[in-house]
Amino acid sequence: MRTMLVATRKGLVVVEGDGTRWRIAGLHFAGEPVSQVLADPRNGAWYCALRLGHFGVKLHRSLDGGAHWQEIAAPAFPPKPTTGPWADDPTPWSVDLLWELAAGGPDEPGVLWAGCIPAGLFRTEDGGASWQLVSALWEQPGRRDWMGGGYDHAGLHSILVDPRDARHLTVAISCGGIWQTHDGGAHWALAARGMQATFMPPERADDQNIQDPHCLVQCAAAPEVLWVQHHCGIYRSVDGAQQWQRIAPSAPSDFGFAVAADPTNPMRAWFVPAAADALRMPVGGRMVVTRTDDGGAHFQQFDAGLPQHDAFHLVYRHGLAVAPDGRTLAMASTTGALWASDDAGESWQPLARDLAPVAAVRFAG
Repeated sequence: MRTMLVATRKGLVVVEGDGTRWRIAGLHFAGEPVSQVLADPRNGAWYCALRLGHFGVKLHRSLDGGAHWQEIAAPAFPPKPTTGPWADDPTPWSVDLLWELAAGGPDEPGVLWAGCIPAGLFRTEDGGASWQLVSALWEQPGRRDWMGGGYDHAGLHSILVDPRDARHLTVAISCGGIWQTHDGGAHWALAARGMQATFMPPERADDQNIQDPHCLVQCAAAPEVLWVQHHCGIYRSVDGAQQWQRIAPSAPSDFGFAVAADPTNPMRAWFVPAAADALRMPVGGRMVVTRTDDGGAHFQQFDAGLPQHDAFHLVYRHGLAVAPDGRTLAMASTTGALWASDDAGESWQPLARDLAPVAAVRFAG
């Protein structure tokens, strides 16, 4: 039995199934906007982030599969300095959106990471009872050049913890490039060499600090292999983000937001193409999922079970997930549709068509 956690604008939807038959099994936080969800693989705890507007950002935890929930501390910035180099910072020092949640390493049972808008990274060592801002990243001088990628301010949306070394993290910021630490967050370095931001003037297109990676993922079995769906195409690295290679554009488009990496095969990844930055819908109104099995040299298009005309679905950066078996996938859209695949994305089964817009989908257990 598999469980999907689907974060929607009207609550957290729980879906259960055996890979071929699925059912909606529960709804939590009905009517409330869920921005992110995490199922901690180390202890099974569920974390649910809410964006409540006037009431702010909230975080809840369940230790029993959603039967009971407890509100815990939400990441929060310290007061903005009134003196010193950041006194004139135009970025608000307040969390608007919890955009990413990630579990620490297997040898760090209480450690979690959170990314937000504006682009702060937070760490907890006690399962979310308290959070600390990773000031070494927040206070990077280059942060003054970061900019919003679809939002007013830059946001940190992807956090990868190296399964071989939990002190090695790679994070992605829109628009602020890719950053790495090898000492648990004390020191950081840019890791976006090879990327091209064609939305910038030519003399700044290769500036690592202003790249717009839409989503960053890694192969669990080969963590040195990473994939990025960038604002300006698809990129792959085989050396742990020391260098990125642009993947040749594939039909119908290499623009999009979501990417999923096969957890066992470093040559395989899935993407959900959209028409263009200014036309965020499937190309020609026909929805497809693309997959490469050879590291990006070639792509296949799959459309079985997906709408083939008059489709307006957009899949956000956290709206595509692959289970540990590498064959079961889930995908959900901004128009409230949810699909599952049990054959590595070659065909899709519609599970729901009338959900609220979906921000994220994750597998649990």
